[in-house]
Amino acid sequence: MSNQIDPTVDPYGYLGMAPNTDGSIIRIVENIPNTPACPNPSDSNPVLTKDIPVNESNNTWVRIFLPRKVFDSAPAGKLPVIVYYHGGGLILLSAASTIFHEFCSNVAVQIPAVIVSSEYRLAPEHRLPAAYDDCMEALQWIKTTTDQWLTKYADFSKCYLMGSSAGGNIAYHIGLRAVGCVDDLNPVKIRGLILHQPFFGGIERTRSEIRLVNDKVIPPCVTDIMWELALPTGVDRDHEYCNPMVGMKSEVLEQIKEQGWKILITGCDGDPLIDRQIELAKVLEEKGLRVVGEFSEKGFHGYGILDSSEANILFGFLKNFIKSL
Repeated sequence: MSNQIDPTVDPYGYLGMAPNTDGSIIRIVENIPNTPACPNPSDSNPVLTKDIPVNESNNTWVRIFLPRKVFDSAPAGKLPVIVYYHGGGLILLSAASTIFHEFCSNVAVQIPAVIVSSEYRLAPEHRLPAAYDDCMEALQWIKTTTDQWLTKYADFSKCYLMGSSAGGNIAYHIGLRAVGCVDDLNPVKIRGLILHQPFFGGIERTRSEIRLVNDKVIPPCVTDIMWELALPTGVDRDHEYCNPMVGMKSEVLEQIKEQGWKILITGCDGDPLIDRQIELAKVLEEKGLRVVGEFSEKGFHGYGILDSSEANILFGFLKNFIKSL
């Protein structure tokens, strides 16, 4: 995304894209900084990282984040596993993007936990459900891996699915899929979902979307384009991938209750998506699920990631949530 372009004036330019007449797009700029993995124990980083291929034909992989302190000395016990899905509106960014690399590194240290960040294919080249398929495949990979960082230091019985923005959408939908095949995922046992400012939408504007129509981070005109590029061809924003109020299956929610999963949903009043996040928390709670909603009066979309000064608040939410399970 370009900080020099007003998203409400030129949303495609803001996204670093130009539309073609046939509905495809041209990616104009690819200057978003990435950070390479650093698995070398002799490096001074507080977190060791490495990339492992999952599906080479789809160019998908995972980046593992391991706190150095558990590598350098025998831990008292294994660490929980957080499977993380990056944001970017389903059309941008990567597990290697510096903002998500640094965020996952901080989460790994602060919780502490082993983080498995999933790389997935982006739209519009690969429209949904491609990202869901890739992330489900990565979850299956975790259960069969022989990688020593995971087998030695990760407690597969304490697994959490977490995502930020579009990654929060993915975490939600992977949860809906995974709860129907929990036996097939053994020894991975999911304990909860962590939806950090999850990216949802719908045709009818919410009050927060109207109030923040000129938001400088993620105004509705930009999210409309993201959904237009990400959703299957021919569907609108009231598709279940976008609008969680559509097609909500009671039998799936009942399975989540039976598994005892807990769901953390975070948001803030400066985010145009806040009303959709609050609505999801309310509806899931009404359905009998264990939901924790952490919604603040300040902030903006991407707080805790784009603004590291807010990260400690988010880390506090995460620590309390994981300790409660």
